[in-house]
Amino acid sequence: MLEKLKEGLQSALKKLIGFSVIDEEAIKEFLRDIQRSLLMADVNVKLVFDLSKRIEKRALEEKLLPGISRKDHIIKILYEELTNIMGKEPIINLPPNKTNVVLLIGIQGSGKTTFAVKLAKFFQKKGYKVGVICADTYRPGAFSQLKMLTSKVNIDLYGDEKIKDAITLAKKGVDYFKAQGKNLVIIDTAGRHKEEKDLLMEMKEISTEINPDLTLLVVDGTIGQQCYSQAEAFNRTVKVGGIVVTKLDGTAKGGGALAAAAATGAQIMFISTGEKVDDIEVFSPTRFVGRLLGLGDIKTLLEKFKELELDEERIKKMMSGKITMEDFYLQLEQLRRMGSLKRLLELLPLPFDISSKEIEDLEDKLKVWKSIIQSMTKEERENPDIINSSRIKRIARGSGRSEADVRELLKRFKESKNLIKSSKGKVLRQMMGKIGKI
Repeated sequence: MLEKLKEGLQSALKKLIGFSVIDEEAIKEFLRDIQRSLLMADVNVKLVFDLSKRIEKRALEEKLLPGISRKDHIIKILYEELTNIMGKEPIINLPPNKTNVVLLIGIQGSGKTTFAVKLAKFFQKKGYKVGVICADTYRPGAFSQLKMLTSKVNIDLYGDEKIKDAITLAKKGVDYFKAQGKNLVIIDTAGRHKEEKDLLMEMKEISTEINPDLTLLVVDGTIGQQCYSQAEAFNRTVKVGGIVVTKLDGTAKGGGALAAAAATGAQIMFISTGEKVDDIEVFSPTRFVGRLLGLGDIKTLLEKFKELELDEERIKKMMSGKITMEDFYLQLEQLRRMGSLKRLLELLPLPFDISSKEIEDLEDKLKVWKSIIQSMTKEERENPDIINSSRIKRIARGSGRSEADVRELLKRFKESKNLIKSSKGKVLRQMMGKIGKI
Protein backbone atom coordinates (compact mmCIF):
# COMPACT_ATOMS: atom_id res chain seq x y z
CA MET A 1 0.00 0.00 0.00
CA LEU A 2 1.46 3.40 -1.07
CA GLU A 3 4.78 1.71 -1.76
CA LYS A 4 6.49 4.73 -3.35
CA LEU A 5 5.53 7.02 -0.49
CA LYS A 6 6.65 4.45 2.08
CA GLU A 7 9.97 3.94 0.32
CA GLY A 8 10.58 7.69 0.10
CA LEU A 9 9.75 8.42 3.73
CA GLN A 10 11.71 5.45 5.07
CA SER A 11 14.69 6.35 2.89
CA ALA A 12 14.65 9.87 4.36
CA LEU A 13 14.57 8.40 7.88
CA LYS A 14 17.52 6.11 7.14
CA LYS A 15 19.50 9.07 5.83
CA LEU A 16 18.64 11.08 8.95
CA ILE A 17 19.77 8.25 11.21
CA GLY A 18 23.03 8.08 9.26
CA PHE A 19 23.95 11.75 9.81
CA SER A 20 26.86 12.17 12.21
CA VAL A 21 25.71 15.67 13.18
CA ILE A 22 22.16 16.99 13.24
CA ASP A 23 22.46 20.69 12.49
CA GLU A 24 20.20 23.12 10.62
CA GLU A 25 21.55 22.04 7.21
CA ALA A 26 20.97 18.33 8.00
CA ILE A 27 17.38 19.12 9.02
CA LYS A 28 16.80 21.07 5.78
CA GLU A 29 18.18 18.18 3.71
CA PHE A 30 15.94 15.74 5.59
CA LEU A 31 12.92 17.95 4.94
CA ARG A 32 13.73 18.22 1.22
CA ASP A 33 13.57 14.42 1.03
CA ILE A 34 10.24 14.41 2.89
CA GLN A 35 8.84 17.12 0.61
CA ARG A 36 9.88 15.20 -2.50
CA SER A 37 8.15 12.02 -1.29
CA LEU A 38 4.92 13.81 -0.37
CA LEU A 39 4.73 15.80 -3.60
CA MET A 40 5.24 12.61 -5.63
CA ALA A 41 2.29 11.15 -3.71
CA ASP A 42 0.20 14.12 -4.98
CA VAL A 43 -0.12 15.80 -1.59
CA ASN A 44 -1.13 19.45 -2.03
CA VAL A 45 1.92 21.73 -2.46
CA LYS A 46 0.82 24.30 0.14
CA LEU A 47 0.07 21.52 2.63
CA VAL A 48 3.55 20.05 2.09
CA PHE A 49 5.39 23.32 2.60
CA ASP A 50 3.31 24.30 5.62
CA LEU A 51 4.08 20.88 7.09
CA SER A 52 7.81 21.36 6.39
CA LYS A 53 7.86 24.74 8.13
CA ARG A 54 6.20 23.33 11.23
CA ILE A 55 8.62 20.41 11.40
CA GLU A 56 11.65 22.67 10.90
CA LYS A 57 10.48 25.17 13.52
CA ARG A 58 9.82 22.44 16.09
CA ALA A 59 13.07 20.60 15.31
CA LEU A 60 15.14 23.74 15.85
CA GLU A 61 13.26 25.31 18.75
CA GLU A 62 11.78 22.57 20.93
CA LYS A 63 13.78 21.58 23.99
CA LEU A 64 14.90 17.96 24.07
CA LEU A 65 13.64 15.77 26.89
CA PRO A 66 16.28 14.08 29.05
CA GLY A 67 17.69 10.98 27.37
CA ILE A 68 16.12 11.75 23.96
CA SER A 69 18.47 12.26 21.02
CA ARG A 70 17.79 14.95 18.41
CA LYS A 71 17.31 12.25 15.76
CA ASP A 72 14.64 10.56 17.86
CA HIS A 73 12.99 13.89 18.50
CA ILE A 74 12.82 14.77 14.79
CA ILE A 75 11.31 11.37 13.95
CA LYS A 76 8.71 11.94 16.68
CA ILE A 77 7.89 15.39 15.22
CA LEU A 78 7.53 13.93 11.70
CA TYR A 79 5.24 11.21 13.04
CA GLU A 80 3.03 13.72 14.87
CA GLU A 81 2.81 16.21 11.99
CA LEU A 82 2.01 13.55 9.37
CA THR A 83 -0.65 12.14 11.68
CA ASN A 84 -2.20 15.61 12.04
CA ILE A 85 -2.62 16.13 8.28
CA MET A 86 -4.33 12.74 8.00
CA GLY A 87 -7.18 13.88 10.25
CA LYS A 88 -8.62 12.65 13.53
CA GLU A 89 -9.32 9.13 14.71
CA PRO A 90 -12.79 8.20 13.37
CA ILE A 91 -15.80 7.77 15.62
CA ILE A 92 -18.24 5.22 14.19
CA ASN A 93 -21.44 5.08 16.20
CA LEU A 94 -23.86 2.40 14.99
CA PRO A 95 -25.66 0.95 18.06
CA PRO A 96 -26.57 -2.72 17.50
CA ASN A 97 -29.90 -2.34 19.33
CA LYS A 98 -31.53 -0.38 16.47
CA THR A 99 -31.77 -0.45 12.67
CA ASN A 100 -28.86 1.65 11.43
CA VAL A 101 -29.00 2.90 7.85
CA VAL A 102 -25.75 3.70 6.02
CA LEU A 103 -26.02 5.57 2.70
CA LEU A 104 -23.13 5.22 0.25
CA ILE A 105 -22.60 8.04 -2.26
CA GLY A 106 -19.87 8.91 -4.77
CA ILE A 107 -19.08 9.28 -8.44
CA GLN A 108 -19.27 6.36 -10.84
CA GLY A 109 -16.15 4.20 -10.83
CA SER A 110 -15.12 5.02 -7.27
CA GLY A 111 -15.54 1.40 -6.13
CA LYS A 112 -18.76 2.08 -4.25
CA THR A 113 -20.56 -1.18 -5.05
CA THR A 114 -17.58 -3.34 -4.15
CA PHE A 115 -17.11 -1.35 -0.98
CA ALA A 116 -20.78 -1.87 -0.04
CA VAL A 117 -20.13 -5.61 0.12
CA LYS A 118 -16.84 -5.17 2.00
CA LEU A 119 -18.56 -2.96 4.57
CA ALA A 120 -21.42 -5.45 4.93
CA LYS A 121 -18.99 -8.29 5.54
CA PHE A 122 -16.93 -6.16 7.94
CA PHE A 123 -19.93 -5.54 10.19
CA GLN A 124 -21.33 -9.05 9.76
CA LYS A 125 -18.09 -10.38 11.28
CA LYS A 126 -18.71 -8.06 14.24
CA GLY A 127 -22.10 -9.66 14.88
CA TYR A 128 -24.39 -7.27 13.00
CA LYS A 129 -27.37 -8.55 11.00
CA VAL A 130 -26.70 -6.85 7.68
CA GLY A 131 -28.76 -6.19 4.57
CA VAL A 132 -27.72 -4.38 1.37
CA ILE A 133 -30.04 -2.38 -0.89
CA CYS A 134 -29.35 -1.80 -4.58
CA ALA A 135 -30.74 1.69 -5.28
CA ASP A 136 -28.73 2.19 -8.47
CA THR A 137 -31.34 2.41 -11.23
CA TYR A 138 -29.03 3.95 -13.85
CA ARG A 139 -26.07 1.66 -14.38
CA PRO A 140 -26.89 -1.44 -16.48
CA GLY A 141 -26.14 -4.62 -14.56
CA ALA A 142 -25.83 -2.87 -11.19
CA PHE A 143 -28.28 -5.21 -9.45
CA SER A 144 -26.76 -8.30 -11.08
CA GLN A 145 -23.27 -7.31 -9.96
CA LEU A 146 -24.39 -6.69 -6.39
CA LYS A 147 -26.38 -9.92 -6.34
CA MET A 148 -23.31 -11.90 -7.41
CA LEU A 149 -21.04 -10.21 -4.85
CA THR A 150 -23.42 -10.48 -1.88
CA SER A 151 -24.27 -14.13 -2.60
CA LYS A 152 -20.57 -15.04 -2.39
CA VAL A 153 -20.33 -13.78 1.19
CA ASN A 154 -23.81 -14.72 2.40
CA ILE A 155 -25.20 -11.17 2.68
CA ASP A 156 -28.91 -10.50 2.12
CA LEU A 157 -29.75 -8.20 -0.80
CA TYR A 158 -32.85 -6.19 -1.67
CA GLY A 159 -33.45 -4.86 -5.17
CA ASP A 160 -35.97 -4.81 -7.99
CA GLU A 161 -34.90 -4.13 -11.58
CA LYS A 162 -38.52 -3.30 -12.49
CA ILE A 163 -38.55 -0.28 -10.16
CA LYS A 164 -36.84 2.70 -11.77
CA ASP A 165 -37.28 5.17 -8.93
CA ALA A 166 -34.30 5.07 -6.57
CA ILE A 167 -36.14 6.75 -3.70
CA THR A 168 -38.94 4.15 -3.80
CA LEU A 169 -36.38 1.35 -3.91
CA ALA A 170 -34.47 2.72 -0.93
CA LYS A 171 -37.63 3.17 1.18
CA LYS A 172 -38.99 -0.27 0.32
CA GLY A 173 -35.62 -1.85 1.05
CA VAL A 174 -35.28 -0.22 4.46
CA ASP A 175 -38.82 -1.30 5.43
CA TYR A 176 -38.09 -4.82 4.18
CA PHE A 177 -34.95 -5.22 6.25
CA LYS A 178 -36.50 -3.60 9.32
CA ALA A 179 -39.22 -6.24 9.21
CA GLN A 180 -36.48 -8.90 9.08
CA GLY A 181 -34.83 -7.51 12.22
CA LYS A 182 -31.66 -6.27 10.55
CA ASN A 183 -29.66 -3.80 12.62
CA LEU A 184 -27.54 -2.52 9.74
CA VAL A 185 -28.82 -1.61 6.27
CA ILE A 186 -26.39 -0.40 3.59
CA ILE A 187 -27.76 1.49 0.58
CA ASP A 188 -25.70 1.47 -2.62
CA THR A 189 -26.71 4.41 -4.84
CA ALA A 190 -25.97 5.36 -8.45
CA GLY A 191 -22.69 7.11 -9.21
CA ARG A 192 -22.91 10.87 -9.39
CA HIS A 193 -20.61 13.45 -10.89
CA LYS A 194 -20.26 16.67 -8.95
CA GLU A 195 -21.62 18.61 -11.97
CA GLU A 196 -24.71 16.39 -12.58
CA LYS A 197 -27.33 18.48 -10.83
CA ASP A 198 -30.27 16.11 -11.43
CA LEU A 199 -28.42 13.14 -9.93
CA LEU A 200 -27.20 15.22 -7.01
CA MET A 201 -30.76 16.34 -6.37
CA GLU A 202 -31.96 12.72 -6.37
CA MET A 203 -29.20 11.88 -3.89
CA LYS A 204 -30.40 14.72 -1.66
CA GLU A 205 -34.00 13.46 -1.87
CA ILE A 206 -32.94 9.92 -0.94
CA SER A 207 -31.07 11.32 2.05
CA THR A 208 -34.08 13.41 3.10
CA GLU A 209 -36.56 10.54 2.75
CA ILE A 210 -34.39 7.87 4.38
CA ASN A 211 -32.67 10.07 6.99
CA PRO A 212 -29.61 7.76 7.22
CA ASP A 213 -27.66 7.36 10.44
CA LEU A 214 -24.43 7.70 8.46
CA THR A 215 -23.66 8.94 4.95
CA LEU A 216 -20.33 7.76 3.57
CA LEU A 217 -18.73 9.40 0.54
CA VAL A 218 -16.67 6.85 -1.40
CA VAL A 219 -13.73 8.40 -3.29
CA ASP A 220 -11.19 6.81 -5.59
CA GLY A 221 -7.67 7.05 -4.14
CA THR A 222 -6.13 7.17 -7.62
CA ILE A 223 -7.40 10.74 -8.19
CA GLY A 224 -5.12 12.13 -5.48
CA GLN A 225 -5.75 15.65 -4.22
CA GLN A 226 -8.82 15.99 -6.47
CA CYS A 227 -10.59 14.23 -3.62
CA TYR A 228 -10.85 17.62 -1.94
CA SER A 229 -13.08 19.28 -4.57
CA GLN A 230 -15.11 16.11 -4.93
CA ALA A 231 -15.79 15.88 -1.20
CA GLU A 232 -16.59 19.60 -0.98
CA ALA A 233 -19.15 19.34 -3.83
CA PHE A 234 -20.95 16.37 -2.30
CA ASN A 235 -20.87 17.89 1.17
CA ARG A 236 -22.71 20.96 -0.13
CA THR A 237 -25.59 18.71 -1.22
CA VAL A 238 -25.87 16.27 1.67
CA LYS A 239 -24.22 16.06 5.05
CA VAL A 240 -21.27 13.72 4.58
CA GLY A 241 -20.64 11.89 7.85
CA GLY A 242 -17.47 10.15 6.75
CA ILE A 243 -15.19 9.49 3.81
CA VAL A 244 -14.02 6.18 2.38
CA VAL A 245 -10.86 6.09 0.25
CA THR A 246 -10.65 3.08 -2.08
CA LYS A 247 -8.02 1.57 -4.39
CA LEU A 248 -5.09 2.45 -2.15
CA ASP A 249 -3.31 -0.75 -3.16
CA GLY A 250 -2.54 0.33 -6.71
CA THR A 251 -1.87 4.07 -6.75
CA ALA A 252 1.00 6.47 -6.16
CA LYS A 253 -1.46 9.24 -5.30
CA GLY A 254 -3.02 7.67 -2.21
CA GLY A 255 -1.22 9.96 0.21
CA GLY A 256 -2.56 13.00 -1.60
CA ALA A 257 -6.07 11.55 -1.59
CA LEU A 258 -6.00 10.92 2.15
CA ALA A 259 -4.56 14.35 2.99
CA ALA A 260 -7.08 16.07 0.70
CA ALA A 261 -10.01 14.15 2.14
CA ALA A 262 -8.91 15.00 5.68
CA ALA A 263 -8.56 18.69 4.72
CA THR A 264 -12.33 18.89 4.13
CA GLY A 265 -12.87 18.41 7.86
CA ALA A 266 -14.87 15.20 7.35
CA GLN A 267 -13.54 12.09 9.04
CA ILE A 268 -11.88 9.42 6.92
CA MET A 269 -13.61 6.37 8.37
CA PHE A 270 -12.52 3.48 6.14
CA ILE A 271 -9.88 2.66 3.57
CA SER A 272 -9.99 -0.12 1.00
CA THR A 273 -6.60 -1.69 0.31
CA GLY A 274 -7.20 -4.51 -2.15
CA GLU A 275 -9.67 -6.52 -4.20
CA LYS A 276 -10.57 -9.15 -1.59
CA VAL A 277 -13.71 -8.73 0.51
CA ASP A 278 -11.59 -8.52 3.68
CA ASP A 279 -9.37 -5.73 2.28
CA ILE A 280 -11.07 -3.04 4.35
CA GLU A 281 -10.00 -1.36 7.57
CA VAL A 282 -11.09 1.46 9.83
CA PHE A 283 -8.74 4.33 9.07
CA SER A 284 -6.52 5.25 11.99
CA PRO A 285 -4.08 8.11 11.25
CA THR A 286 -1.73 7.04 14.03
CA ARG A 287 -1.51 3.43 12.87
CA PHE A 288 -1.40 4.38 9.21
CA VAL A 289 1.50 6.80 9.61
CA GLY A 290 3.32 4.26 11.78
CA ARG A 291 3.18 1.81 8.88
CA LEU A 292 4.28 4.45 6.36
CA LEU A 293 7.36 5.19 8.46
CA GLY A 294 8.17 1.51 8.96
CA LEU A 295 7.30 1.56 12.66
CA GLY A 296 4.70 -1.21 12.29
CA ASP A 297 1.15 -1.55 13.56
CA ILE A 298 1.12 -4.37 16.08
CA LYS A 299 -2.32 -3.32 17.35
CA THR A 300 -3.99 -3.94 13.98
CA LEU A 301 -2.14 -7.23 13.61
CA LEU A 302 -3.40 -8.41 16.99
CA GLU A 303 -6.93 -7.33 16.05
CA LYS A 304 -6.70 -9.47 12.92
CA PHE A 305 -5.66 -12.43 15.06
CA LYS A 306 -8.56 -11.71 17.39
CA GLU A 307 -11.00 -11.89 14.45
CA LEU A 308 -9.79 -15.44 13.86
CA GLU A 309 -10.52 -16.30 17.50
CA LEU A 310 -7.01 -17.52 18.14
CA ASP A 311 -5.89 -18.55 21.58
CA GLU A 312 -4.35 -15.56 23.36
CA GLU A 313 -1.40 -17.55 24.67
CA ARG A 314 -0.67 -18.81 21.16
CA ILE A 315 -0.64 -15.22 19.85
CA LYS A 316 1.82 -14.12 22.54
CA LYS A 317 3.98 -17.15 21.87
CA MET A 318 3.94 -16.47 18.12
CA MET A 319 4.75 -12.79 18.49
CA SER A 320 7.72 -13.60 20.75
CA GLY A 321 9.17 -15.96 18.15
CA LYS A 322 8.70 -19.05 20.32
CA ILE A 323 6.77 -21.02 17.71
CA THR A 324 6.99 -24.62 16.64
CA MET A 325 6.28 -26.13 13.24
CA GLU A 326 2.98 -27.29 14.76
CA ASP A 327 2.03 -23.67 15.49
CA PHE A 328 3.13 -22.71 12.00
CA TYR A 329 0.96 -25.42 10.44
CA LEU A 330 -2.12 -24.48 12.47
CA GLN A 331 -1.86 -20.85 11.38
CA LEU A 332 -1.22 -21.29 7.64
CA GLU A 333 -4.85 -21.40 6.60
CA GLN A 334 -5.85 -18.75 9.12
CA LEU A 335 -3.13 -16.42 7.91
CA ARG A 336 -4.44 -16.83 4.37
CA ARG A 337 -7.88 -15.72 5.60
CA MET A 338 -6.38 -12.56 7.07
CA GLY A 339 -5.36 -11.29 3.63
CA SER A 340 -2.12 -11.16 1.72
CA LEU A 341 1.19 -11.85 3.41
CA LYS A 342 2.37 -8.51 2.07
CA ARG A 343 -0.27 -6.63 4.03
CA LEU A 344 0.48 -8.59 7.19
CA LEU A 345 4.19 -7.81 6.98
CA GLU A 346 3.34 -4.11 6.66
CA LEU A 347 2.00 -4.31 10.19
CA LEU A 348 5.34 -5.44 11.62
CA PRO A 349 8.27 -3.09 12.25
CA LEU A 350 10.71 -5.11 10.17
CA PRO A 351 14.44 -4.39 10.51
CA PHE A 352 15.10 -4.96 6.78
CA ASP A 353 13.33 -4.76 3.43
CA ILE A 354 11.47 -7.66 1.81
CA SER A 355 10.80 -7.34 -1.90
CA SER A 356 7.37 -7.83 -3.46
CA LYS A 357 8.76 -10.77 -5.47
CA GLU A 358 9.92 -12.50 -2.28
CA ILE A 359 6.51 -12.02 -0.69
CA GLU A 360 4.72 -13.41 -3.76
CA ASP A 361 7.01 -16.45 -3.72
CA LEU A 362 6.20 -17.02 -0.04
CA GLU A 363 2.47 -16.88 -0.72
CA ASP A 364 2.84 -19.41 -3.53
CA LYS A 365 4.70 -21.75 -1.21
CA LEU A 366 2.10 -21.82 1.58
CA LYS A 367 0.29 -24.80 0.07
CA VAL A 368 3.56 -26.62 -0.52
CA TRP A 369 4.63 -26.06 3.07
CA LYS A 370 1.31 -27.28 4.42
CA SER A 371 1.66 -30.63 2.70
CA ILE A 372 5.27 -30.95 3.91
CA ILE A 373 4.32 -30.26 7.54
CA GLN A 374 1.51 -32.83 7.30
CA SER A 375 4.14 -35.44 6.48
CA MET A 376 6.17 -34.72 9.62
CA THR A 377 5.85 -36.66 12.85
CA LYS A 378 4.55 -34.92 15.95
CA GLU A 379 8.06 -34.91 17.39
CA GLU A 380 9.43 -33.25 14.24
CA ARG A 381 6.74 -30.57 14.33
CA GLU A 382 7.47 -29.76 17.95
CA ASN A 383 11.23 -29.73 17.46
CA PRO A 384 12.28 -29.15 13.81
CA ASP A 385 15.95 -29.07 14.88
CA ILE A 386 15.98 -32.89 14.95
CA ILE A 387 15.19 -33.13 11.23
CA ASN A 388 18.33 -34.52 9.59
CA SER A 389 19.04 -35.67 6.01
CA SER A 390 17.32 -39.06 6.35
CA ARG A 391 14.23 -37.45 7.86
CA ILE A 392 14.19 -34.87 5.04
CA LYS A 393 14.17 -37.69 2.47
CA ARG A 394 11.27 -39.42 4.23
CA ILE A 395 9.25 -36.21 4.57
CA ALA A 396 9.84 -35.34 0.89
CA ARG A 397 8.60 -38.79 -0.24
CA GLY A 398 5.57 -38.61 2.03
CA SER A 399 4.53 -35.15 0.89
CA GLY A 400 5.25 -35.63 -2.81
CA ARG A 401 7.62 -32.68 -2.72
CA SER A 402 11.33 -32.35 -3.38
CA GLU A 403 14.02 -32.47 -0.71
CA ALA A 404 14.89 -28.90 -1.73
CA ASP A 405 11.33 -27.84 -0.83
CA VAL A 406 11.67 -29.43 2.61
CA ARG A 407 15.02 -27.76 3.22
CA GLU A 408 13.65 -24.39 2.14
CA LEU A 409 10.70 -24.72 4.52
CA LEU A 410 13.07 -25.44 7.41
CA LYS A 411 15.25 -22.49 6.42
CA ARG A 412 12.31 -20.10 6.04
CA PHE A 413 10.81 -21.30 9.31
CA LYS A 414 14.00 -20.43 11.19
CA GLU A 415 14.19 -17.07 9.42
CA SER A 416 10.59 -16.32 10.39
CA LYS A 417 11.29 -17.09 14.04
CA ASN A 418 14.31 -14.81 14.01
CA LEU A 419 12.43 -12.09 12.12
CA ILE A 420 9.58 -12.01 14.64
CA LYS A 421 11.98 -12.03 17.56
CA SER A 422 14.05 -9.18 16.16
CA SER A 423 11.02 -7.11 15.16
CA LYS A 424 9.66 -7.16 18.70
CA GLY A 425 11.94 -4.34 19.81
CA LYS A 426 14.96 -3.89 17.61
CA VAL A 427 13.54 -1.38 15.17
CA LEU A 428 11.82 0.62 17.87
CA ARG A 429 15.16 0.91 19.67
CA GLN A 430 17.02 1.83 16.50
CA MET A 431 14.53 4.26 14.96
CA MET A 432 12.46 5.57 17.85
CA GLY A 433 14.83 5.31 20.79
CA LYS A 434 12.90 6.40 23.85
CA ILE A 435 9.97 8.09 22.15
CA GLY A 436 7.63 5.63 23.80
CA LYS A 437 3.88 5.88 23.55
CA ILE A 438 3.04 6.71 19.95
